[in-house]
Amino acid sequence: MSDHIYKKIELVGTSPESIEDAVSQALAKAGNSVKNLRWFEVMETRGNIDHQTNKVDHWQVTIKVGFTLKE
Repeated sequence: MSDHIYKKIELVGTSPESIEDAVSQALAKAGNSVKNLRWFEVMETRGNIDHQTNKVDHWQVTIKVGFTLKE
């Protein structure tokens, strides 16, 4: 296995469905312009509360994504 150099970027994904969907949304969008995505780590998780039902209305997840640089 050759040595790899990684670069990290920070992204915020959102979803009314779930935390996992918010992460998937961020990764899908990043994959359109950033190549060689390798890993991610969840840094923060937040949610918006519907004031009438007191239930989660929307998820917001901050992730760091690592990708390899071209050789």
